[in-house]
Amino acid sequence: MPDTRLRKKKIRALLIISVLLLLIYAKNLIERQSFRSISSTFTEVYNDRLVVVGYIFEISESLFQIQKLVDHCNLDYDYSKVLNEIQGQEAAILTIIEDFEKTKLTPKEEEYLGEFKKIIVNDLNIKSYDLLYSDSTGVNINQVKLYDQKISLARKDLDNLNNIQLEEGEKLISKAKVLINRSQIWAQFEVALLIILIIVMFLLVFRKSEDTKGMI
Repeated sequence: MPDTRLRKKKIRALLIISVLLLLIYAKNLIERQSFRSISSTFTEVYNDRLVVVGYIFEISESLFQIQKLVDHCNLDYDYSKVLNEIQGQEAAILTIIEDFEKTKLTPKEEEYLGEFKKIIVNDLNIKSYDLLYSDSTGVNINQVKLYDQKISLARKDLDNLNNIQLEEGEKLISKAKVLINRSQIWAQFEVALLIILIIVMFLLVFRKSEDTKGMI
């Protein structure tokens, strides 16, 4: 009879140990997934937000150079070179936009980037500098104003895109904080399970059957 009771207690203890080991294994799987999510989140912050902020800055600089050339078209420039420079800046912007489009875009980003691209391709693609200036008529003020209006619209799209980077960046950082806090909770849970496991094994292995009577 005592052997039967002892056997039952050992079986119960082994079941408890098995359950605890399964819980620890499940916790490790969950934590592994959590670490992958954290890594993915920080990768997204870098690739789709910080890098994009750099794209926006470069585009803004090129747009500023275009506006400076347009607004100073009445100065003593070699207009053929100016036209090439404007077209070079536009080409640089379109190249950056291609890289921008390869990132993970929100619906709003797609909208603003699409609007911006249309302005560059359709409205600011200067085919002939004679639209802005000619020796006979001088500066075409209306055309300069039109270009300035289009550039202002393009800048608004850039500002909206920049604001989205800040908003999405904050969301990703908040998500990472939640994942890190959850991971810390799971780590504390694992410590508790290990303590329970050690106690059970101690009672099972190191205590005499008389001492464990009624405890397991």
